[in-house]
Amino acid sequence: MTFLITLLSSILVNNVVLAGYKGLCSYIGISNKWKSSVGMGAALTVVCVLAGLICWGIQFILNALNIGYLQTVAFILVVASLVQMLEIIMKKFMPSLYKALGIYLPLITTNCVVLGLALQVSAYTEINTNWGEQIQNVLALCIGVPLGYYIVLLLFSAIQERILAASTPHKAFKGAAIGFITTAFMAMAVMSFAGLLG
Repeated sequence: MTFLITLLSSILVNNVVLAGYKGLCSYIGISNKWKSSVGMGAALTVVCVLAGLICWGIQFILNALNIGYLQTVAFILVVASLVQMLEIIMKKFMPSLYKALGIYLPLITTNCVVLGLALQVSAYTEINTNWGEQIQNVLALCIGVPLGYYIVLLLFSAIQERILAASTPHKAFKGAAIGFITTAFMAMAVMSFAGLLG
């Protein structure tokens, strides 16, 4: 039950974009086209799951060596290395997927959703706590955070196609401005799930 509550909470209530305001650059910039949103969301989901689990393990090592203050540097290195390895593997074994993702795979290195997730799961490294619950929380976050980003990115991409086709009432509202206003309304909508999950 802990896994399910944490998973749904990270997707809906504590959505990384709508509640955490992370990843807004790629969220606004890439969501102009549906195909771009699908590619970026899929690539980010894979990287987030792997990076979150690896960084959780590294945090135990940093704590054991009493150098926990180096976590941000270590996590950035992990994310950059992971993206580079995925890029090499995909280029060699899955060239069609590599071409489909294009520029979106390297862009993940600078996406703060991945680093934010790594820092979030690093909090679950208490030695004297229930290990089963800790692992459930980490897995739920590693799956839920990127899925929440992916769902919101796809929803906003569909909405943005309608916004671009419609006439905006004033020049000042065109482009990113109407995108942020729409995102604010989406954020208010997901806040209604807070009562259901906690």
